[in-house]
Amino acid sequence: MTKERNLHKLVDEIEKKFPLEPHVREALLSVDREAFVPSGFKPLAYTLDALPMAASQWISSPLTVAKMTQHLELKGVDSVLEIGCGSGYQAAVLSRICRRVFTIERIDELLKEAKKRFFELEMHNIFTRFDDGQRGWKQYAPFERILFSATAKEIPEVLFEQLAEGGILLAPIEEAEHYHIITRYYKKNGHITSEAIDQSLFVPILDGTQK
Repeated sequence: MTKERNLHKLVDEIEKKFPLEPHVREALLSVDREAFVPSGFKPLAYTLDALPMAASQWISSPLTVAKMTQHLELKGVDSVLEIGCGSGYQAAVLSRICRRVFTIERIDELLKEAKKRFFELEMHNIFTRFDDGQRGWKQYAPFERILFSATAKEIPEVLFEQLAEGGILLAPIEEAEHYHIITRYYKKNGHITSEAIDQSLFVPILDGTQK
C-alpha cells in the first residue's frame, strides 16, 4: 500500500470518530505523519495511536491533532502560537491552514529534530523558538490563536495578554490526575471567557528548558 493510500486510510479512520471540516481534512492529507515518527515506530505512523519519541515525550494521536486543529476555528486566521512543538506534527498541520505558525519547545533535542523536518518538507511558514513556552513569544504578539500541546494546570496571564482581541486560546486543563479537559478560551473586549469542549490525555507542561 502506498503512503498516499495509507494517509487517506488514516484520515478516513479519524472521520469515523470525529467529523472533519473540509479544510482540516485537506490539511491532514497534506502532511505525512510518517515523516514525524521515530524510525522504530514508522510501521505505526498511520494508526490512531500516540507514539513515543525522544526525551520521554509522545507524539499525539492524529485523532487528537485533528480535534485540536478543528477546535481552533482557523479559517481566515493569520497567526498561531503553539506551546510545545514536540515532533512538529501539529505545527505542520496548522501550517497548511494558517499563514504563520510560531511554535515553542523547551527540549532542545526535540526542537532541533523538528526544525530539520520543517526544512526538509519546505514548511517555510513555521517559526521556531527554544524556550519555556509558558512565557509566550512577545516579539510576534498578538496571536489570533494560541494552542497548548501539553496539559496545563492553569494558563499564565502573559499568554492571555499575547492573545489578540477576538482570539481563541485552546488548552488541555488538568482537572485531576489522568483527567484533562480541553478548554477553549475567548478574548472579547479584553475579557476572557471559557468553555469545556472535549476530554483527552496529554503529557504535562513543565517549567524551564532542557538542553
